[in-house]
Amino acid sequence: MKPKSPIHTVELFPRINQKLIEFLQELSTSDWNKNTISPLWTVKDIAAHLLDGNLRRIAVHRDKYFAPAPSLITYPELVKYLNQLNAEWVKASQRLSPQIIMELLQSTGEEVYQLFKSLSPNKKSVFAVSWAGEKTSLNWFDIAREYTEKWLHQQQIREAFQNKEILNTQFYHPCLDTFMRGLPHTYLEVFAPEDTGLKFLVTGPGGGTWYLWRHLDNWQITDDAPPQIMAEVKMTSESSWKLFSKAIKDPTQAKKNVQITGNKEWGEKILEMVTVMA
Repeated sequence: MKPKSPIHTVELFPRINQKLIEFLQELSTSDWNKNTISPLWTVKDIAAHLLDGNLRRIAVHRDKYFAPAPSLITYPELVKYLNQLNAEWVKASQRLSPQIIMELLQSTGEEVYQLFKSLSPNKKSVFAVSWAGEKTSLNWFDIAREYTEKWLHQQQIREAFQNKEILNTQFYHPCLDTFMRGLPHTYLEVFAPEDTGLKFLVTGPGGGTWYLWRHLDNWQITDDAPPQIMAEVKMTSESSWKLFSKAIKDPTQAKKNVQITGNKEWGEKILEMVTVMA
């Protein structure tokens, strides 16, 4: 059994940031106020949220500054706190023009890239990837998680215009590969016989195949198929990112976006996987 290798996404940051700037530069004033797949946010709101992510990373990694925060005990408390921070920033950013937001996205995006380049991939990260069930994470995973934020929010903007330019192997596959690292945590309480597992197939641009293998009482993501596959889950690249980010919330609708062969109960467990703090 060969475990999945770390995902190195650092060099994708300037490329996906440039894609974002180029896309935003083509928008009209009315386009910036267009509603998105994220119910409460417009295009401008999401762009401002991406800027907030850059500024927070610079504050932490460059200045070693952590904003005051309440003592958080549970995961729901953490999600509630982050949602509050996001809402406050988006409200305040209404004072910023689209031009200012674009200029700051470009400059801060470059600085975040340089900061991530300076980090040792296999050292402990400042933030743990909570949605993967980790209490501590390595830098490569924290950076990959941040990359999923960049990809996801840009795609939410593009979705408002039916633009699929970054839904491809270069940009989406590393994001999807990072999302799939949440599978062991999602299946944590699913009991399975030793050396059985599941196959996950995502078809279309940026897709691929992932295996979840039960070994030594743990679930592991691997490149190899387990000896006995109990269920196979198939979905499209278009539906996968929406499912994992809970853009598709209705359970009945979610089930329509996956094809399952074998153990249906095991297969449908993936619909509970969340790869954002929600």
